[in-house]
Amino acid sequence: MSKRLKVLISNDDGIHAQGINTLAEWLCKFYDVVIAAPDRERSAMGHAISLHKPLRVEEVTVPYPVEKAYAVTGTPSDCVKIALNAVLDFRPDIVVSGINHGPNLGNDVLYSGTVSAALEGIINGIPSVAISQMNGNEKFADFNASAEFLCNYLPKILEANLPPKTMLNINTPAVSTHEIAGVRITQLGHRMYSDTYEKRVDPRGGVYYWLAGEIVNTDDHEHSDVIALRNNCVSVTPIQFDLTNHTVLADEATLARLKHE
Repeated sequence: MSKRLKVLISNDDGIHAQGINTLAEWLCKFYDVVIAAPDRERSAMGHAISLHKPLRVEEVTVPYPVEKAYAVTGTPSDCVKIALNAVLDFRPDIVVSGINHGPNLGNDVLYSGTVSAALEGIINGIPSVAISQMNGNEKFADFNASAEFLCNYLPKILEANLPPKTMLNINTPAVSTHEIAGVRITQLGHRMYSDTYEKRVDPRGGVYYWLAGEIVNTDDHEHSDVIALRNNCVSVTPIQFDLTNHTVLADEATLARLKHE
């Protein structure tokens, strides 16, 4: 009998969110699963980590047969970092972050705690994937089709033997399993927001601002993650955390202008 894969799950919606619950329930059928997730919602935290406060890790009970489940008083990146470097006594075969309540497309990945948890996995040299669902913010969203897809797709991710520092960002449409129109390997598109702030006054007369931006423009490039999802396809985008612009480094004219002798 082949060894069961060891999977570390995290997210940014919190350990009690429906997305991570459904994902863990499905993955437990085929893999050995450990959860390390925030004790509360930590959406849009980006790759923040906790430097000036202690982290508390509490083992909790969940209604599905995972090996262990830990609630962490920190960010998504904290959860993966502390699990890999302090809590677990084994090295996972893969890190899975999600299922996020809502998509992470285009520029969203820069802010996403879901994506950052997966990035923390590849920083530690472990294959990693983030998965998000289009209608996940709806009150009664059903995450079963997304979870089933990932269960079947997980071996392909490991077989792909991705380059170091590369993770997969997966977005699934809000449809049932038989309505998924296929899988597309995509590029990050562009989702532009109005980024307006509503100015409000609290009961004590203090002024505060509430971000109320809306999507005003999306990329219509045929190979973008946005278009794949719009066509009821699963979008799979390889992402790397090396932000170096190698084109600039290879351009001698630009380098000559930047040098300071």
